Amino acid sequence: MASKVDKEQVKRWRLILGQHSQDSLAQMVGAGGCELSPEQMAIDEALAAIYDETAGEGGDQRGRGQRSAGLGPSAPNLAKWLGDIRSYFKEDVVTVIQNDAIERKGLTQLLFEPEMLKNVEPNPQLVGTLMSLKGRIPERTKETARMVVRAVVEKIKRLLEQKIRQAVIGALNRNEHSPLPHTASIDWKWTIGRNLKNYQPSLGAIVPEKVYFFSRARRSNNWTVIVCMDQSGSMAESVVYGSVTGSIFASLPALNTRVIAFDTEVVDLTEQCGSDPVDMIFGVQLGGGTDINKAVGYCEKFVTDPSQTIFFLITDLFEGGNQAQLVRRLKDMVESGVRVICLLALSDSGIPTFEQNLAKKIAEFGVPCFGCTPNRLPELIEGVLKKQDLKALAARVATKKEIAGH
Repeated sequence: MASKVDKEQVKRWRLILGQHSQDSLAQMVGAGGCELSPEQMAIDEALAAIYDETAGEGGDQRGRGQRSAGLGPSAPNLAKWLGDIRSYFKEDVVTVIQNDAIERKGLTQLLFEPEMLKNVEPNPQLVGTLMSLKGRIPERTKETARMVVRAVVEKIKRLLEQKIRQAVIGALNRNEHSPLPHTASIDWKWTIGRNLKNYQPSLGAIVPEKVYFFSRARRSNNWTVIVCMDQSGSMAESVVYGSVTGSIFASLPALNTRVIAFDTEVVDLTEQCGSDPVDMIFGVQLGGGTDINKAVGYCEKFVTDPSQTIFFLITDLFEGGNQAQLVRRLKDMVESGVRVICLLALSDSGIPTFEQNLAKKIAEFGVPCFGCTPNRLPELIEGVLKKQDLKALAARVATKKEIAGH
């Protein structure tokens, strides 16, 4: 006996597959069994505007339950569509649909009209698109664009700032010892190690001459952190997260932070980083070629104490410059004591597309190359500051498929 067909599940498949599946699915449930409710029809209209490849233009209805013919050119249609998708779908789904609207349908009206732009769902991907179109955004829309970028920046800061601050302060506080006694802050490993000579066999215990404690004092500019970001078009989301992360680092007195962006030219964004990350993001120009070697050469001058320097290279390693010299520069950095990390992607997925041969070359002499999601950044920076093994640290903050050479 055939199992009973779930009509609601069939309707959900109808929404996913579109109008062309109507007849086939109707045969499964019988006459009228695949008819959409008024709300489902509205959802179908919103999806059809982007995903119906067979529809014409104009937004006309061509039959009961059939998808609309598209958004059409008018701003009212687009405004209604924006409102519809935000009503029917969750924020993460809205983000995907908006991105598809721009990429599949070329709907730059979303970005060029302030009335439209203020209705979109702010997200790092959208900011990346705004960055790539920066020179084409009309004057009347620029302030709205800044509002969208600021909303994304504030959202990322809420997600990361406090955790990164705690990670940095926690790591650095354990690098200095204090004479002030406090049981909770005893450095047991250091205390035991320095007092092994005082072991008393008769007691079966160590009688310490001195107990060492971790200090809570903050040191200024104890570490130099260099964030060097590839601003080629494929790295848009990583640049957004990298820029905000750089601004968080710059706000911490214990870190001397430099933020650099590059394509075939190098732009030092450190001053904008220290004031307003929105200005810094608007200082990035996505697109163009890639000369990683030139950018690394520029950053070398900021390495004054290699053992206290962290170099974050955010790039997919598709090098258009001198690859052999790039490898030598990075190897020299590592051998001098700089802690070098290559983030192939800093994005919500954390899954990179990258030049595997170059990644393997630099991984061989100690530069871990991996993708990372923003929520793993606090753990990453804390581990680097504590001088943990970089290979093991990379294995913790990224899955194996995201690490070059694994």
